[in-house]
Amino acid sequence: MTPILLMEPFRAVFYAPYYVALDRGLFAAEGLDLRIETADSPDAAANKLIDGSADMAWSGPMRPMLMRSRDDNAPLRCFGAAIMRDPFLVLGMGERPGFKPADLATLRVAIPSEVPTPWWCLQQDLRDAGVDPKAIPGIRHMPMPEGAKALLAGEVDAVMLFEPFAAGLEEKGASVWYAGASRGPTAYSSLYATETRIGEKQDALAGAVRALGASLRWIAEQAPEAIAAQLAPRFTDTQPAHLLRAVARYKELGLWQGTTRLPEAALDRLALSMVGAGAMSHHPGYASCVDGRFDALA
Repeated sequence: MTPILLMEPFRAVFYAPYYVALDRGLFAAEGLDLRIETADSPDAAANKLIDGSADMAWSGPMRPMLMRSRDDNAPLRCFGAAIMRDPFLVLGMGERPGFKPADLATLRVAIPSEVPTPWWCLQQDLRDAGVDPKAIPGIRHMPMPEGAKALLAGEVDAVMLFEPFAAGLEEKGASVWYAGASRGPTAYSSLYATETRIGEKQDALAGAVRALGASLRWIAEQAPEAIAAQLAPRFTDTQPAHLLRAVARYKELGLWQGTTRLPEAALDRLALSMVGAGAMSHHPGYASCVDGRFDALA
């Protein structure tokens, strides 16, 4: 068995393919003695890779792309796609049929402060709708739990967050007005590692990609109830009904595709959002960010 240290940035329902691969023994079946550690932030996970204390991590492809936009020789490369649609949702109190991102221009909106990607992506949706995100007066950045409380208290009109926060708010009269996944492919989570570690442990990392692919196929074949039951031990603080609703929604939105190949269109959409938001000056290119040697395993 080959020891592998895999960094988890934080715990989230939309990361289901990784948990399924671990808990169903799919990594072990590939000869990997895989240990998972929670870094508590994507930055901390990336730092563990760069200093050589971890083998690989999962996170947004935004991180290798951002680094390579600043330095062509930056060490991180993506491989093994897992989530290629946006898991964030915009909710408000009550139903709002026909809601469009442009409607946010006149609303007070709580945006998650924990990670930048959802706001980058929503800004691009707004620009596509002819709305300048910088001109919206009601944007407020706050942690997702605070955003949920602000919505219930009437302090904001809409909140952007991921599951299972959405399922909990729905029980209190909120409804989903917009799903980021509905825009189409957006590169949201994959495995990544340094070029040095990929070279040193290519066979082991190929096994990890195969295990992730097997996990994605299992998820595609299962009902939400079976997936939620598999995830439950990792989400003991989440009400079972909320976990089931979260899984069912993400499955319906097509969050978990059946391939580990990172689509170029998904990376390009993320790059467009990042450049538009001023996070990077240019798209460094698909070949610069994605290690294609694992594509044959998709």
